[in-house]
Amino acid sequence: MKIPFKVDLTGKTAIVTGGSGTLCSAMAYGLAVSGAKTAIIGRNQEKLLKVVNKLTEDALNEYGKDVIVKGYSCNVTDKNELEKAYSLISSELGTCDILINGAGGNQPGAIASTEMLKKEKGEDDYSFWNLDEDKIRDVMDVNYMGTLLPIQVFTKDMVEKRSIINIASVTSILPLTKVVAYGNAKSAIFNLTQWLAVHFGESGIRCNAIAPGFYAAEQNHSLLFNQDGSYTARAGKIIAGTPMGRFGNPEELIGAALFLASDEASGFVNGIVLPVDGGYSAYSGV
Repeated sequence: MKIPFKVDLTGKTAIVTGGSGTLCSAMAYGLAVSGAKTAIIGRNQEKLLKVVNKLTEDALNEYGKDVIVKGYSCNVTDKNELEKAYSLISSELGTCDILINGAGGNQPGAIASTEMLKKEKGEDDYSFWNLDEDKIRDVMDVNYMGTLLPIQVFTKDMVEKRSIINIASVTSILPLTKVVAYGNAKSAIFNLTQWLAVHFGESGIRCNAIAPGFYAAEQNHSLLFNQDGSYTARAGKIIAGTPMGRFGNPEELIGAALFLASDEASGFVNGIVLPVDGGYSAYSGV
């Protein structure tokens, strides 16, 4: 992966939740190559180790740099686990300067199977009336509480010029069909970002968000591509609604993350939600 421009984050400690995922691992890579000691948080220790090894190898091969990236297994919806993880991170890498809240996701049972209800309602386990309330709570929990709780735990040491970067979504801006719980949770991240920008404003902590558009990642591959590699019907709609006519590449999020992480580049930027979506949120479809 290429770093689009240089910022100097030497001496900073960055924490990236959801850091073993495709998008957040790319942003973690950008922070690490820019000099930040980077902690990635995820639930699967084996996956964390693979990502840590890949990021360190890529940085060495691409830039000849020895970077500091460490993985920490933690459930971001459990405050006690977060506090234990932060105690370890602080002792090994230092207190938090940059926080990217990327943990999140969706799951079956919280997704309607039809885009719009028809008058002739058929039997459907995933229609709106049959959505699983426990799955809805799970999605809201991991996306919203999984952002709020790390901020509570990790930002106590961040007073003065420091940066929180939440990961919102284009569905924070324009609701997507089917994904009701995920869209609700990501809309809450939009509001939380603006609320925190005001609440922390005089403390020197800046809070902004990135709203990724549609990226072909491991977790959504089967939703976007048929077995023969062609687009699914839903992927075709997404591409038709994206003025740039393609999916994003994970490394295209690195520039936005570095811009918002850098006090020199964005020291007076606070409370924004930055779409990185190929124009999706700007297009009405007409």
